[in-house]
Amino acid sequence: MATVLLTGGAGFIGSHTADELLRRGHRVRVLDCLDPQIHGPDADFPAYLDPRVERRRGDVRNPADLAGALDGVDAVYHLAAQTGVGQSMYELRSYADVNCTGTASLLQVLVERKQPLQRLVLSSSRAVYGEGTRRCAGCGELYPDARSRAAMEAGNFGIPCPRCGEPTASLPTAEDRPLNPLSVYAWTKRQQEDLCQYAARTFGLPVTILRYFNVYGSRQSLQNPYTGVVSIFYARILAGHPLSLYEHGQPERDFVHVTDVARANALALTAEVAPGTCINVGSGEVASIPAVARALGVACGREPRFEDRGEFRAGDILSCYANLDRARRLLGYSPRLDLAAGMAEFAAWAGGETPVDRYDQTVAELSRHGLFGRAR
Repeated sequence: MATVLLTGGAGFIGSHTADELLRRGHRVRVLDCLDPQIHGPDADFPAYLDPRVERRRGDVRNPADLAGALDGVDAVYHLAAQTGVGQSMYELRSYADVNCTGTASLLQVLVERKQPLQRLVLSSSRAVYGEGTRRCAGCGELYPDARSRAAMEAGNFGIPCPRCGEPTASLPTAEDRPLNPLSVYAWTKRQQEDLCQYAARTFGLPVTILRYFNVYGSRQSLQNPYTGVVSIFYARILAGHPLSLYEHGQPERDFVHVTDVARANALALTAEVAPGTCINVGSGEVASIPAVARALGVACGREPRFEDRGEFRAGDILSCYANLDRARRLLGYSPRLDLAAGMAEFAAWAGGETPVDRYDQTVAELSRHGLFGRAR
């Protein structure tokens, strides 16, 4: 039995991880600032957090808050971060401060205290890859760069081979490919990884880095429009509003249910892996955004309506899904919930909550910063 600290543990992934760790007999402590964007104004610790969880309100950028939370701790899951590709593109300082300074602060306190840890698990993101791995029939495996805005404004959303110009197809993305973050959020996640890799090499911290793909499920914030398309779609489907299909509905993602992510987190606590190892956590399946919306509509008993105006967001990618070979080999992890079952779980929980449709607000903010476009 270990005493485990979860930074950001009152949130979506953190609370499910707490449940899984408690189920396995561990003691759990949470450090969370209760960000109003996620938890609402004047928020307290959410009712869904298990009563056995020890709660501490504090900020990962504050060494005093960290030092107190680390007393008697055997393992740490560093989940605290600002998330959201779109918002990160114009809230540069905030994302860099919370994600990068917060991670550096945690590592510095651990180093100064010489605190022995069984494991430090960093929650990273598939965003560090940029575009997913692709294949050209003639040129082989490719790691594409960002698509040009000019091409997207001309309605060309696909990814041709940069060598021969022929179309390319999506392949599962493995951990050992080059990283190419394309958004501020993605850059901060890569820096988190780099800081943890440094700490593993220099001070021997037993770091495991988990790269989550598109996580969804119960307890996902229904009032924060920057934390995932499932929350946005749910609010708009219930309100009878049309769903905007970016890039003519071509983008593809790997949607993984939060209970699968929580299980992977728990497995990482005891898995024998070399410090600094990076591991994908996804479903290993690719789904188009319209397919995700339809699966959600089935779970809600509503038929989604689509609106295709050729819109796109700067910083978005076309496609990325996980190669899970390393997760299976090192963690013994395989996903259990497919998209239909996962959406049913989400909808059953969300039916007792009050969603807030802030989609138009996010579009206005992106447009104001020149980050929202439309094909001519």
